[in-house]
Amino acid sequence: MTIPTERTRAVLATREFLFALTNPGETPNVPDSIREHALSLLRHYPDGGDMNLVGLACPNWFAISDECSMP
Repeated sequence: MTIPTERTRAVLATREFLFALTNPGETPNVPDSIREHALSLLRHYPDGGDMNLVGLACPNWFAISDECSMP
């Protein structure tokens, strides 16, 4: 069973992964089309502040933590 802190951590880790895909220095062998797709997804992907708001609205599904304060 996934708990709210794990779910929140997974959303934020996915954001970090998408950022890594956009950085050629971090992920050198990724095709440009994948980089562009990751960047387009990040435009609307929740950041730490968004996740804190979601945690307030839905505490049974998402958590509020210091981890969530990152942009």
